[in-house]
Amino acid sequence: MNSMKNCSGYDLWMAYNRLSGERLAMAEDLCREIHVYGEGPVMANVAAELERGFSGLTGEKVKTVRLINSQRNDSTRSRPSIIAGTKHSLGEMIQGTGPESDGSVNGKPEAFTLIMPGNSESGHGGESDALWVIGEDEPALIYGVFELLRRITTGHLPEPGSTYSGSPAFNWRMLNHWDNFDGTIERGYAGKSLWKWHELPDRVDNRYTDYARACASVGLNGSVLNNVNDAQTVLQSGNLRKVKAIAQVLAGWGIRTFLSVNFASPMIIGGLDTADPLDPEVRQWWMEKCDEIYALIPDFGGFLVKADSEGQPGPFSYNRNHAQGANMLARALAPHGGVLIWRAFVYGHGEADRAKTAYSTFSALDGEFDDNCVIQIKNGAIDFQPREPVHPLFSHLHSTNSFMEFQITQEYLGQGNHIVYLAPMWKEILDFDFASGLSNPESPSSVVSRLTNERNGRITGIAAVSNIGDEETWCGSHFHPLNWYAYGRLAWNPGLSSEAIAEEWAVQTFGSDEKVIDVCMRMLLPSWETCINYMTPLGLHHIMKEGHHYGPDPGFDGGEREDWRSTYYHRADRKGLGFDRSPTGTKATEQYPEPCSSLFGSMDTCPEKYLLWFHHVPWDRKLSSGRTLMDEIEERYKTGVSGVEGMISHWDEVSERIDPQRARAVREKLEIQLADAREWMEVCVPYFRSFK
Repeated sequence: MNSMKNCSGYDLWMAYNRLSGERLAMAEDLCREIHVYGEGPVMANVAAELERGFSGLTGEKVKTVRLINSQRNDSTRSRPSIIAGTKHSLGEMIQGTGPESDGSVNGKPEAFTLIMPGNSESGHGGESDALWVIGEDEPALIYGVFELLRRITTGHLPEPGSTYSGSPAFNWRMLNHWDNFDGTIERGYAGKSLWKWHELPDRVDNRYTDYARACASVGLNGSVLNNVNDAQTVLQSGNLRKVKAIAQVLAGWGIRTFLSVNFASPMIIGGLDTADPLDPEVRQWWMEKCDEIYALIPDFGGFLVKADSEGQPGPFSYNRNHAQGANMLARALAPHGGVLIWRAFVYGHGEADRAKTAYSTFSALDGEFDDNCVIQIKNGAIDFQPREPVHPLFSHLHSTNSFMEFQITQEYLGQGNHIVYLAPMWKEILDFDFASGLSNPESPSSVVSRLTNERNGRITGIAAVSNIGDEETWCGSHFHPLNWYAYGRLAWNPGLSSEAIAEEWAVQTFGSDEKVIDVCMRMLLPSWETCINYMTPLGLHHIMKEGHHYGPDPGFDGGEREDWRSTYYHRADRKGLGFDRSPTGTKATEQYPEPCSSLFGSMDTCPEKYLLWFHHVPWDRKLSSGRTLMDEIEERYKTGVSGVEGMISHWDEVSERIDPQRARAVREKLEIQLADAREWMEVCVPYFRSFK
């Protein structure tokens, strides 16, 4: 039995369980005396995290020494084991003969450097036996401290005398919360909202600090607090004072606060009779509202907007385009350094193929958006399906800032019940190369290269819809926090492998028992493909139950909109199955550049994982396995069910090595997942066979 006591999951990957063996000895040596240079809320949090981390890892109470600046008095002449500070707070200690002079310090914003003990040649102020954590700025120092604690916990400290530098790939690494002001969460499966609006600003829940710590630990630096579909009153002055209370907590961990806003706010709360983006009174209202916000929250990040989509108001009501609407808001934010993020999730205007709408709408406007305006684009062209081809719009916005939008909450992937590791999905999207149609992240034409290219001062960023609620485990189960963790790690460094991220998380969450870690890896790494197999194999999509999106309903043919129906997407008939988006169908494949257009456009060359997304395939067509389409579909569903059965077997192998609380809770979730997988198979296979 693992020595860990029952664990609620609240501490996430920051449990800082006591180490053993060489890792314990290293931690004990490092925390002998810790000096933190600097003052203010961020530096106080840095010192507190070092104390919390090393106290947990060593099992002994650890205290840091706080120093205001690098001018040390006689009482601090002892030789510290760790020195932490920013380039500014460390001052003369890293100048002249120190780390800054020898090129050890990374000069990029938010960059940090770890300099290991034993680097005697660099002459770090005479303290070559100390480990240095140096931040370019205060948020950078936070990231450096969490990197140090993570590496100690996982046993991956750099070699003695070596230097390790880290800096983020994206300028903005954000969570989008779909939290409503009544405490509910749209597509949330982990309880109610973290934000207790009825208590704010008078009572600030301690959980806000723990949330900020968790985000900072994986390098996230932006948080949109509220749902894009519930933004009607957020800009009222009383609500802004509530936002300020949260923003002050987040700022102490290097996180800037954003708000989703309603395009019609000048009418809803401002008393105007129009929200026309070209109306001078409307423009003035937004300018004054931004002045009010920044007077309260000087480091406010900006706005997120959903416009002219699913009933939300937008510029179309005034015969204006998206660029005109977005630029009005961007110009109100610009004097304060704010960012306007405009979602590209638009459809419902009479198009024949919903998948084509965002590309058709925004590609024509490339270059018309202001410099502080960003278009936020979902990873695929429909809506966070278990697997989608990469959105073609990423290949076309050459003169417009664009962010990737992922979904951590598992709206279409088993919600709070299914264990599905999403890093492999996100890697498949980020690493896709438009120049070859293959996975090649190093190519300048890859999605990740396009998104992280800062040419001409462009804003780079990535966002994801949160899976966080107020449940004890934060995310609905003991495994669901992994996707929050993985998203943050990939947002910081998209070059990390899915394997490396999963192992980091497992060690920090469950401890260093090699058998437990091995089982976690065997469960997690195939889990996404397993989910695809028992839900939507071969490019099937959007065949779940209507509204809540949980469980299978491929025959659904009702509802108010055609493109909310399962039959619209799979188009099964007596001839075959799949949505024909080829040159002989809706021509959606032509939105991709060559060679992708031709690759996807032919049934003979289209990757089988996307086959039914792009083609209406005859039932008797033989696939690469030698099986017909229908037989392959049935085999995939069976394989998916078998995959979940394997996950249960794996977990049972180590249940006695896990604390009883988590062992039992995970087993219960897996049992639900298996029952659901069987339901998908038992519903979908007979349904599709009925056409043949």
